[in-house]
Amino acid sequence: MKTAAEQAGAVRLRVQPLSRPGVWLRAGWQDFRHCPGPGLLHGALAWLFGFVLLQGAADRFWLLAGAFTGFLLVAPIVATALYAVSRALQQGRSVGWRLVVESWRPNHPNLMAFGLLLGLAGTGWVLTSAALITAWAPAPVNSPMDFVRLVVLAQDGWLFEAWLLLGAVLAAPVFASSVLTIPLLLDRRIGLWAAVLVSWRCVVDLPVLMALWAACLMGLTALAMAPALLGLPVLLPILAHASWHAYQDLVDASAVPQRT
Repeated sequence: MKTAAEQAGAVRLRVQPLSRPGVWLRAGWQDFRHCPGPGLLHGALAWLFGFVLLQGAADRFWLLAGAFTGFLLVAPIVATALYAVSRALQQGRSVGWRLVVESWRPNHPNLMAFGLLLGLAGTGWVLTSAALITAWAPAPVNSPMDFVRLVVLAQDGWLFEAWLLLGAVLAAPVFASSVLTIPLLLDRRIGLWAAVLVSWRCVVDLPVLMALWAACLMGLTALAMAPALLGLPVLLPILAHASWHAYQDLVDASAVPQRT
């Protein structure tokens, strides 16, 4: 049985120009146009989750922060069905609701294990963030407005800057571990740690391109969430489809058996 390093070594990476994120986003938009139903369903469920969360935890900042962080980290797992839609469209196969339902079934232990790891990473970030803010904020932070007033708009100190730096330090390895892992696991018969190694190789070998792609994902997600989360039903599926095309563009996994 091959080790994770040996499996990852069978996967080759393709160097792409810095303009490729625009190509991936356009391809994601085309997939959404060709098959809007699954994307709208995922986006609507994401909006509903966010709306209920805002209503129920508006005055519980750490619950709100934890739930949103967990959602953003686990969202790529939830969007597995949209990767499957893009894969089927690329292969010229018909796309129906059966494909979506089958993608949601818990029959892929590697994807389930990776989703659990992402959830644990989100929990770790919230606990670390809460410890930093609790230790250094001039007063207790119990609501989003407290956070804005006491941390973001604080006239002196370095707490907000430290919070942003901590977030970047913790988010970078999570992004490197996940940016290509999920579509690779969906597409090929490869082990979890081998897929993570491929994702890390891509970030290390193409740091500027992947940093640009991360900025696009974060910026568009923030844009979708800004007006009462109203952009989620459209932008979330476009980003999911675009992530599939990023994987296809960057990874040559032809030496690894394909999943049916």
